[in-house]
Amino acid sequence: MHGNAGRFAAQTGQQSQIHHTFMTYGNGASLHQIVSTMGPVPLLALNMPSSTTPQAIALGKTDEFLFQLNSTVASWPGDRFYVRPFPEMNAYWVPSCAYNQNGTLRAAAYSTRWNRLAFARIAVILRGGAHDVVDAKLARLGLPPIAADLPVTTPKLRVVWNPQGFGAPDVPGNAAQAYYPGDAYVDVVGDDLYDIAGHGATWTAAAALYKAHPGKPFAFPEWGIWGFDDPSFVRSMATFVEQHGRVEFIAYFSGKAGSVWDLASKPASRAAYRSLITPLGIPAP
Repeated sequence: MHGNAGRFAAQTGQQSQIHHTFMTYGNGASLHQIVSTMGPVPLLALNMPSSTTPQAIALGKTDEFLFQLNSTVASWPGDRFYVRPFPEMNAYWVPSCAYNQNGTLRAAAYSTRWNRLAFARIAVILRGGAHDVVDAKLARLGLPPIAADLPVTTPKLRVVWNPQGFGAPDVPGNAAQAYYPGDAYVDVVGDDLYDIAGHGATWTAAAALYKAHPGKPFAFPEWGIWGFDDPSFVRSMATFVEQHGRVEFIAYFSGKAGSVWDLASKPASRAAYRSLITPLGIPAP
């Protein structure tokens, strides 16, 4: 979950294993402090800043940060560490998206091709290995080498590819699959799913994304109820998890006090969560 795990446990009885935190990609100076607050299992979402582009990342301009993150994952004392590069990358509100809100393309440096290559480079470097092995993988992508040995982080590291089920804007070139880097660079396929009044949740898109990647575990790195009380959404989530055996994790967003997703203001949803979602994981004592 995202937010105060102790407070969330008091509300739901859930002993949250995954601590979800966002950080700005490239902010190596804050990396150690941010990760030190995450546990027992980190889920680190990397938001691309407007000061860089997918092309720059793919071409190695930000490798120093990736080296730092590779080292951080390697030294993490637990046996699992999720990294979620550029969540919702096919949504216009994130800087890495290839499209503007009105459906027009952004500059070539933001194309879906450069998005795929940037994601692949991140995965290759974060997984680490002897430089000749890493460089051979980058060469197959047509990308520059690193010429440095890196600690191996697999199988601890789990790289999450997480578009939205529907693109925003919802045009053919901005579909989730346009951003898929290939099976070799993805450990978990994710979809963010929110219940919004008057809009509902796009379960059809989530099911389609699940079906499109039959060889990959699935996750909802973000899911939540947006500003109203709706236990039916919680029931639907429990049903989806029970009926889709490849779901690896779901992470509620957000347990932050006073947020529009806070279950403290949603008594019926909170009760449904306690009875249906908490038993899916590890209940708090």
